[in-house]
Amino acid sequence: MSAKIGVIGAGAWGTALAQTYAAAGNDVTLWACEPEVASAVNAQHENTVFLPGIKLDIKIRATSDMAAAAKADIVLLVTPAQHARGALASLKELVKKSCPVVICAKGLETGTGKMLSEVAAEEAPEMKIAILTGPTFAAEIARGLPSGVTVASKSKKSAEKIRDMLASKTLRPYVSADMTGVQIGGAVKNVIAIASGIVAGRGLGDSARAALITRGLAEMTRLGAAMGAKKETLMGMCGVGDLVLTASSMQSRNYSLGFELGKGRAVDDVLGARKSVTEGVHTAKAVMVMAKNNGVDMPISAAVNACLNEGISIDRAIAALMDRPLRSETA
Repeated sequence: MSAKIGVIGAGAWGTALAQTYAAAGNDVTLWACEPEVASAVNAQHENTVFLPGIKLDIKIRATSDMAAAAKADIVLLVTPAQHARGALASLKELVKKSCPVVICAKGLETGTGKMLSEVAAEEAPEMKIAILTGPTFAAEIARGLPSGVTVASKSKKSAEKIRDMLASKTLRPYVSADMTGVQIGGAVKNVIAIASGIVAGRGLGDSARAALITRGLAEMTRLGAAMGAKKETLMGMCGVGDLVLTASSMQSRNYSLGFELGKGRAVDDVLGARKSVTEGVHTAKAVMVMAKNNGVDMPISAAVNACLNEGISIDRAIAALMDRPLRSETA
């Protein structure tokens, strides 16, 4: 049964989701902040700015009027994490009370260190919020290649209802009631992916990268445990699955950023050449706020933040990690 789906945010991931659900026979309206993006989608059936080279379903209607996209059975919020608060403030005046809003960004709010579900609770407490996350690259999903995601809501029943609305032949959703766990996994993996890219770019070897990813997962699970997340959530699609994908491929904006930093390029030079947001840059700072608030030791994430935001050299950060006191792996 088809549904009216509004997609708020026409970056690569928002466009890929719009393509997936239009191809599945749904009535999809895609909101783009940039009028030129909306025009290209409507006239050329291609997002020439954020997802070039992929032909889009002719049924996708793009608009720069958020109200038009909000008139839907379900709304997918796919703006960058740092713009989620503003988008939620606008949406709460536009969506029906019965309409679930599914946050699809993977990140934390920089200034507060809050999860986006917490931001939503502050900005739109009456809104029905869910989270969609998992191991996905936008270009692959837009081309119709198969993958899976996790849909989380406060109750399993609500998650199952949204799952049924968003299931397609190419994108298989699993459900969770662990809102905290799915968001911690989706956010922290971006930071670890930058670290993984740095290791690769620096030529430190696959052994070092495997160790780093494993210890990064330990940081993710420590933070999740301190915040009440379930360990099995972080061992699933939105934790291990997304970490393995994002920390091992040049398709990942976070891994590729780290790779260029490892090669010696400056962060501003790399980011300046990009149109799409690299969430891990903002998330690294937010993770440090969250770690401090919860008394959690996250040395790899701290090293990434120090390199990105505090002017610490990569070599100094690596040396500091290797010189830390020896400890039990499960401590």
